[in-house]
Amino acid sequence: MSLDGDTAHHSLCALLAEADRLSTIHCATPGETVAVVEYLLAICFASGTCPSSDEEWRTWVIEERDLGHASDWLADQPDDAWDLFHPEVPLGQNALLAPCFHESGTGTAQLVIEHAGDYNQHFDHHHLERDEPLPAAEAFRAMLTQHVYAPYGRARMSGRELGPTVTNLAAGRLTGRIRVVALGRTLGETLRLNLYPPEGPGKPLNTSWTSGGVERRNFTEKARPRTPRSSADLHSALGRSVLLRPSRGPDGGIVVDRVLIGAGEVLDLDVERHLQDAVLIRALNGLEKPLWPSPTRALWRDAHALYGSVKDAETGLYARLRSLPYERKGPGALYQMWAVGLLTNKALPVAWTQGVYPYAPGMAGHLFRASRRGSDIAEYVASSLKRAAVVASEIAYPAARAADDSRQSARFDARWKFWPFAAQPFYELLDEVIEEGLVDGDDPVSRPLVDYARVLVTAARTQLSHCLDSLPPNHRGHRARARAQQRFEDDMDSVKAPAEIRGGTAHD
Repeated sequence: MSLDGDTAHHSLCALLAEADRLSTIHCATPGETVAVVEYLLAICFASGTCPSSDEEWRTWVIEERDLGHASDWLADQPDDAWDLFHPEVPLGQNALLAPCFHESGTGTAQLVIEHAGDYNQHFDHHHLERDEPLPAAEAFRAMLTQHVYAPYGRARMSGRELGPTVTNLAAGRLTGRIRVVALGRTLGETLRLNLYPPEGPGKPLNTSWTSGGVERRNFTEKARPRTPRSSADLHSALGRSVLLRPSRGPDGGIVVDRVLIGAGEVLDLDVERHLQDAVLIRALNGLEKPLWPSPTRALWRDAHALYGSVKDAETGLYARLRSLPYERKGPGALYQMWAVGLLTNKALPVAWTQGVYPYAPGMAGHLFRASRRGSDIAEYVASSLKRAAVVASEIAYPAARAADDSRQSARFDARWKFWPFAAQPFYELLDEVIEEGLVDGDDPVSRPLVDYARVLVTAARTQLSHCLDSLPPNHRGHRARARAQQRFEDDMDSVKAPAEIRGGTAHD
């Protein structure tokens, strides 16, 4: 369903009214989809369409409470407050940027996180000046994504008009961490799963920088983080100052042809109160922090932290999920937990990372064990591939300098093939555990784990063989190949190997 410029009001009304007849919403990127879900949650909170307690939340989910009140509330709001191109209170924007627009406005690439780079990516800024208008609906969703996920950096504008700190772009409230959205079988169920007893009164909803009764920062001094006044305020926070210029497209429809982006709000967030979905893990400094996206570690390798939260959490999203009654309506998981993060290199966005993990009420412990053991098995096999590569390198190149050791062994290191391959068997393991739960409620994990381990070891053995094909076809090369393969097999038979690899079972 589209969210078109000056008809955003009516499109959002229809989206909420039809929520239980829509399976989901699909946007251009995972982050954009999360941003739209966040905005729909904000509307629900602002309208009071939310449970008042955890007990009422369970009732809402089980009885599939209708979200029509949120649609009705939104329909009663004045159209001017929801006009994407209103001259004084443009939806989601800061009209105070208008005096800077002529000097600092750019092409629409700056609005789209995946296109904008670090907002000053190229020396001549040519990519930001290209005339590539965006349909109003796309511009609206891109703006929501900026508010939620935009990384820190330096705005491409002058601070002469509004103050020097308008150029200091702070990171969005979901930047640098994994956001987990509980998914149901319809959009309505997804919204109900992610609603919660609200923090503060329903309003204010942030419809623009200069409306809503929120005392916002100025740009003459460093921003002072403010505490969100309500759940509606939190989920609609304006993490960027944005201004969009409308124009007419070739077909007569409204498009956005120029944009301007400056600093936005900075929030003071409390993990327990404002990060209902946070998966807390211990960092190297010993402190707990929300799970963050990593460029070197695939998200599925930490799925056990997600299931551990469901198993052990006392408050928040995961405690509520665990409280749902055990009920199976045929094969497959009732719910899924969708984890999304934005990978960045300092101020430069790199890629979205995501994973979808099944959940069935009553199976948190089993899924935690499967994901924990599944990750351990994959880690062990990958380490064995690394050790085999080192053996091959030491025999093939005995005279190599110490400085060249890592480069030489990298030629035979099959981990770069193994890790991308291992993801799908891991997801299949989780699905199989849930299916096995229908047959064996006491131990639905052991058999799927042994099958999973067998798949990984067989694939790793083949991948290692392919990597060793680059050895020279002489006596030394043949010996290096044989010794490397034997080292791998010795690791698979070692008493240190996970029991599943050796054909047994292990219980935590």
